[in-house]
Amino acid sequence: MKVSRGTLAICAGTVLLGIYLFVSAPPELPDRATVQGRMVPAETALALLDAENAAIRAIYAREIVGEGSKRGLAFREDWKKDGVAAGPLPALLLRETSNRLQMQVPEIGLFLGSDYPLVKENLFKGQQAVHYQEVKKTLRPKFFFDAAQGRTTAMFPDRASAQSCVTCHNEHPGTPKKDWVLNEPMGATTWSYAGRQVSPETMLHLVHQLRRSAVDAYGSYLQKVGGFAPEARPAVGDKWPRDGFFLPDRETFRRAVELQNSVNTLNSLFAAADAKAAAGAKR
Repeated sequence: MKVSRGTLAICAGTVLLGIYLFVSAPPELPDRATVQGRMVPAETALALLDAENAAIRAIYAREIVGEGSKRGLAFREDWKKDGVAAGPLPALLLRETSNRLQMQVPEIGLFLGSDYPLVKENLFKGQQAVHYQEVKKTLRPKFFFDAAQGRTTAMFPDRASAQSCVTCHNEHPGTPKKDWVLNEPMGATTWSYAGRQVSPETMLHLVHQLRRSAVDAYGSYLQKVGGFAPEARPAVGDKWPRDGFFLPDRETFRRAVELQNSVNTLNSLFAAADAKAAAGAKR
């Protein structure tokens, strides 16, 4: 019997929920050794979160900004201002997601920085600036522990994956660099966690809160759309900009995120469990 991708994703999402409910149930007074044995490196959790976030950004950049721009939708840096009928650029949606995530999980930090940022607040400084040069050169993630802050930090290369990103940055009036090209590293998505290890419960909680924060951030755009003038207001429902002057509602966007991410996230969780079991077997 052939199983469709959508069915597989739904099944994976159900399994994820089952795992979440299982590991979230109050344990029967486990001893300290058992709890410590279930911990995984914080780097594993940060890599999982970055993969989730990258997929969400790709959906938004490609399906909302890229296709929406072709249909007459606008996306601007000042999208929050009164009277501006526009939505957030992908980097600004990430900022909205980050703000919501950190309100729910203060231990997590999420920052999109660059050595040529559009706004000075996003300029890498100090230790992060040094590490970013390595990321920029190797195009590989960089993990390090900031002893002064007590935080595990991970930097992931952020490349110009869409022509709309290249054009926007090259034509922006405040850009310090006007010759960006497709697939060039434009910066790094930087995650940090207050500690060196996390529990499986925490990993699942972080994934849940990231997805929730991203959908809420997208919801803030839809809320703004509700105040657009009728001629500038796309229809909000179960259709996407590729179908016309439309935007998906929160539920449609959420389902797309889950369809995109659930299988990969489940596989990452299995890989983390296998790695932990293998490490325990060597002791």
